[in-house]
Amino acid sequence: MTDNTEFEIDLGAIETPESDDVEIDLGLLSDDDATESADDVELTLDSEDEADDATEAQAEDGDDAVATALENLREELESKFGEWYVIHTYSGMENRVKQNVDSRAVTLNMEDYIFETVVPTEEVVEIRNNTKKTVTRCVLPGYVLVRMELNDDSWSTVRQTPSVTGFVGQGTQPVPLSIDEVVHMLTPSVIAKVNAEQAGAAVARKKKVEVVDFSVGDSVMVTDGPFTGVHATITEINANTQRLRALVEILGRETPVDLEFKQVEKVV
Repeated sequence: MTDNTEFEIDLGAIETPESDDVEIDLGLLSDDDATESADDVELTLDSEDEADDATEAQAEDGDDAVATALENLREELESKFGEWYVIHTYSGMENRVKQNVDSRAVTLNMEDYIFETVVPTEEVVEIRNNTKKTVTRCVLPGYVLVRMELNDDSWSTVRQTPSVTGFVGQGTQPVPLSIDEVVHMLTPSVIAKVNAEQAGAAVARKKKVEVVDFSVGDSVMVTDGPFTGVHATITEINANTQRLRALVEILGRETPVDLEFKQVEKVV
């Protein structure tokens, strides 16, 4: 009846090492850009400073809204009865498990013990085929939060739900989450909600941007520019600017170059 499997949730981000080699930037200025007058440059800088100030103010407004929303979430969580547990599911079945747990709680008359299930989500801007698209996805694939009063019956109701493989805990005993842990897991959902509410006010926080087409270490073929037809290996990706750094062989030596996504194709 019990599950002896332990699960570990790792929320740490993987850092990409930086290269100390000389960088070749192919974003060359045009002749017109190179001959701009000093007055024109000064005006451009002033405009950029004003834009930076406005962006910073908007970001501060967004941060304040998120902080307020998180504080409200904490107060709401603290006022609710029961404790939060994490259940492990088959990947891709998180929403189905949520629906099934909710349904079983009703049909098995366990509503006084199983109160709420949540699939933590986040909004991510994916770049695929040089096109940006906002998608909603699970923060922790394979995990679902459930607020419940744990006893033999409620444990069995959840544990025997299709696609549930067990509770997260130590040994045979499920371990409840702290309020801080629950807030941490639900923070991306709160940020997405604030972004949606403030979209019209243009003060929404920047969304996480991820590249679907490429990853560090991929082999690519340069399809445009001076290195057309040359194979390269990606060493760094900047999703926000849609540029990447890759090592190409020049005169027998690997040299990092700066390229746009549209200048390369992945080698399968």
